[in-house]
Amino acid sequence: MAHPAEPLPPEPSAPLSSVPEAVTPRFRFLPAVGTWKYHLLLASVAIFFLGPLGGVAASYMNFSLGFFVASQVLSGILGSVVTYGYGAEGKHGANYMQTMAASVASLCAMSVLIQSMVWLGMPQPPAWQLMLFVGCVGMFGVGVGMLYTPLLVDRLQLDYPSGYAVANILRALTDKRLLKASIAKLGGGTGLGILAAWLTEKVAAVAALSVSSSTVGAGMVVGSRITVPAMLMGITGYAITPYLRSIGWLGPSDPYRKIGFLISLAMICGAALVDLALLAVQAVDRIRGRAQAPADTEPAWKKVNVPRLIAWVVGWGAAVVVVATQVLHQPAGFIIFGLALSLLFVLINGIAYGISDNNPISSAFVMSVLLMSLLGLKDPLVGLMASSILLISTSVGCDMQQDRSTGWRLGTNRVVQFRYQVLGIFMGAVLCVVLARVFMGAYPVLSVNQLDHPDVKVGQWGSAMTYKFVGAIRDLGTLSAHKVTALLVGLSIGFTLEVIRKVVRRHPAWLRYVQGSRTGFGVGWAMDSLVLASPYATAFGGFIALPATIWFGAGGILTSLFNTVSKRFRREPAPGEAVLPEDMSTMSLVGGGLIAGESLFYLFVGLAGLLALLG
Repeated sequence: MAHPAEPLPPEPSAPLSSVPEAVTPRFRFLPAVGTWKYHLLLASVAIFFLGPLGGVAASYMNFSLGFFVASQVLSGILGSVVTYGYGAEGKHGANYMQTMAASVASLCAMSVLIQSMVWLGMPQPPAWQLMLFVGCVGMFGVGVGMLYTPLLVDRLQLDYPSGYAVANILRALTDKRLLKASIAKLGGGTGLGILAAWLTEKVAAVAALSVSSSTVGAGMVVGSRITVPAMLMGITGYAITPYLRSIGWLGPSDPYRKIGFLISLAMICGAALVDLALLAVQAVDRIRGRAQAPADTEPAWKKVNVPRLIAWVVGWGAAVVVVATQVLHQPAGFIIFGLALSLLFVLINGIAYGISDNNPISSAFVMSVLLMSLLGLKDPLVGLMASSILLISTSVGCDMQQDRSTGWRLGTNRVVQFRYQVLGIFMGAVLCVVLARVFMGAYPVLSVNQLDHPDVKVGQWGSAMTYKFVGAIRDLGTLSAHKVTALLVGLSIGFTLEVIRKVVRRHPAWLRYVQGSRTGFGVGWAMDSLVLASPYATAFGGFIALPATIWFGAGGILTSLFNTVSKRFRREPAPGEAVLPEDMSTMSLVGGGLIAGESLFYLFVGLAGLLALLG
């Protein structure tokens, strides 16, 4: 996050409409910018290649780890290959493609909702009904996200770190040498991911290690200050499991995460209370500061028809109610309640996402379940359907805001970007249901309720997000005393840790110390990773199985070691030598490749298994 003293990136002033006519493609076969053939090219690549690629990765990661890495960076890099022939202005076309692909991936990640229905033993509606419901909610969510864009992106100018990274990548990849350097590292990571997944399937000794290249890759992307606390939480949970069994909090064979996910969820909520209070103060200060500045003429690329946007939100909200009540036969009251909560949480999660790059969608889901439980709801199917509105809306709505932050830095036409996102919602709604059926058909263990069968061998299919959803839904109307205690313990830990962290980490003397020497840097790492670790990072260790937390931690440690060693041997680049920007570090590219490689491997294995079952 940019500190108040740091200058914000300059806002682009050239309207997009003045650019296309001046652009001559480097290659004669490329259609002219702005023509229908140009948009057909971009949309075809995004919706049939980049979107499904990111969607497979997102769906697989949610089934295995319980979280997914956004596909914006991967889509931006690959999209830049397509638009490289347009020179510097190719960044806009690549941005359109990554916007569409990210929408597809965000909805594909919601395939865990269908898995949750299976775990709860709910009757499966026909596929077309699920696609219709998910699509309508997605349309509502992107509209709400766009509605808040002028506040969060234009007025508050929140950073959205991943959106900033994508903007830098799209700028940088107009350089041919830079493009080659980034693709080599990403491609190498993808190859390693495929090889590791194949070894896990074919070699018993490797399978016994419960290694997952996507888990390691995710750890490499986020770094040790995030992964080490999660790993320590998993180890601590494993160590206290016998005690928790002895006091009746866990059954004789239950793993720690059966109660740990409640403690972790409450830790996140406790930390969020602190952050949201500070965010509210910052938002008021920023709005006051912007209000005193003279209003500039709004550039053409930024203009949006607000009345039409409001009509879009109202119209698709009504469509959600109609589909839910008339097609899926759900009560209107709780469906409308889910829509109303979405209006609030897309804003709250959007602010958190813009500052911390963390979109707590599962927390929003569980919070909606708790609120509906307090209102007297006891039907798990109604609770799941109403809460899924909030889950999908916060996922695609906040993704919309992040994409608009990228467009803000590039000067990309906002209305055209919105249209690409809408097309992505159509494809994502279809793939969400298809991928759920493909994975669960090929791997029956995904259909096994791990809360009821903790001894089942799940391999890499930890399904941590589904674990949270089903655990929350089953508590509708009833919360046992020990679960209430677990929630209070987690809430207290999260709140207290975050308050202390905010006080210590903002103190000028502490900042001077950790930034002033190698010793200070080491002490700062120890405080952030071991002593006063982020509750958000620590909580992750309560959601997934212990082997996954170990490999996740290993990936982060590997990144930190690599960065530390590479700094000692860093040399000044020669004149004219291509230099990767910090957002495209070697480890983040390789880690992203590991995730993509394993996802692709298991997609092919899943499809082969499904075809074998059908045959």
